[in-house]
Amino acid sequence: MSIAPTLTTERLTLRHHRHADFEPMANHFATDWAQYMDGPITANELWKWLGAEIVSWDWLGHGSWAIDLKDSGDFIGQVGLIKPPKFPEVELGWCLFPGNEGHGFAYEAALAARAWGFENIEGLETLVSYIDPGNARSLALATRLGATHDETAALPDGESVGETLVYRHRRLQ
Repeated sequence: MSIAPTLTTERLTLRHHRHADFEPMANHFATDWAQYMDGPITANELWKWLGAEIVSWDWLGHGSWAIDLKDSGDFIGQVGLIKPPKFPEVELGWCLFPGNEGHGFAYEAALAARAWGFENIEGLETLVSYIDPGNARSLALATRLGATHDETAALPDGESVGETLVYRHRRLQ
């Protein structure tokens, strides 16, 4: 079985998910914090979702990483390059648990994941981020990452422009 490669940045370690990640994720995803990720969601729904992102490494060669702070080892969220069946393209997605936003961690993790994807996913020229129009933090991060709003991009199955904006990340030359 393929697992996520470990990536390190100045302050973070991006690693393969482990069973111990599930409970803290389930606690957060069961609250309104998860509103921009189709939440709140139950532990059973998260189990399926996270399981799919983990097995994605074996099936697709990419998936999600857990994000740990390098200095303390604290698990603070996840970043991923995912493409479930409902997504027309590979998505660069991220989420940080409450209290960890506003420190540049999502930016740092997304840069590392994006660079890995462009270097390691054969034929990948662009990535997208599917973002809820009300998610100001993610919209700002996508812009900071240099992604641009792509009004012509296909949306995930069953989603509308009122629910989802597509931001396109291009390979840097």
